[in-house]
Amino acid sequence: MSEKPISDLRRRMLEDMAVRRMGTKTTTDYIKHVETFTRFLGRSPDTATGEDLRRFQVHEMQAGSRPPKMNTQVSALRFFFGKTLGRLDLAHQLARVDYPKKQPRVLPMDDVARLLEAAPGPGLKYKAALGVAYGAGLRSCEVVMLRPSDIDSKRMLIRVEQGKGKRDRYGLLSPQLLAILRAWWLQCRSTGWLFQGQDPLQPTTERQLNRVCHDAAEAAGLASWITPRTLRHSFATHLMEAGVDVRIIQVLLGHAKLDTTARYTHVATNLLRTIESPLDRLNLPIPIARETTEATT
Repeated sequence: MSEKPISDLRRRMLEDMAVRRMGTKTTTDYIKHVETFTRFLGRSPDTATGEDLRRFQVHEMQAGSRPPKMNTQVSALRFFFGKTLGRLDLAHQLARVDYPKKQPRVLPMDDVARLLEAAPGPGLKYKAALGVAYGAGLRSCEVVMLRPSDIDSKRMLIRVEQGKGKRDRYGLLSPQLLAILRAWWLQCRSTGWLFQGQDPLQPTTERQLNRVCHDAAEAAGLASWITPRTLRHSFATHLMEAGVDVRIIQVLLGHAKLDTTARYTHVATNLLRTIESPLDRLNLPIPIARETTEATT
């Protein structure tokens, strides 16, 4: 059976994204969103007008699309109209949606220990995988793509190859995390992926890691909202509370912008409690507290 022929517009957009070395997920998402717009439009998207884009965004809002999805649609359509079609006039008419960002939720260190101890088998596989998520602050997609050769025990670093944004970096390898990883490797003896999937030639999936994290949280009697991302958030927050410079945490997390890392200052409550208020430096006389009663008539 012959494959469905690809349209010239789709081919051009794929080529434009390939030239810019955009990731597989971003490429897939962008194509999907342009297809959604095309179905709404009912004709070739290169004939769209500014009014068509406005109507599409109104339609998505009324259909209940959440702001993050709508903003991804804007990025995809801006790329399509601005880069592939060279229609910057249309690209600029797409409006991003402002919405309140939730602060990351983190776990106390004792709860992290309970979660790791409750990680299911086989063997130490998922204790090691979740240990990397917390001990090095790696994203789920970075954890599952690790190979034994990425663990540099001489320099006590974890090589993260082609992380988010297609950037290589090094993560933190603590002595305790190294001990857990060594114990796991002695069990699996893998020469391919450090955390193999059901097919040994493939890594375990992010979905599986997420499911295992939920199972561990339930077994430990912890909240149902806990995910591997929670462990990454906890890693950053606990480092900040320990006084580690925010710029070092930025490098460890692989954040392109310092602002992204700085949000952890809002949840580092132990750090906030150590800050002295300028009021306490005024040496004001401390009033004596007395109970007062209202006069009765």
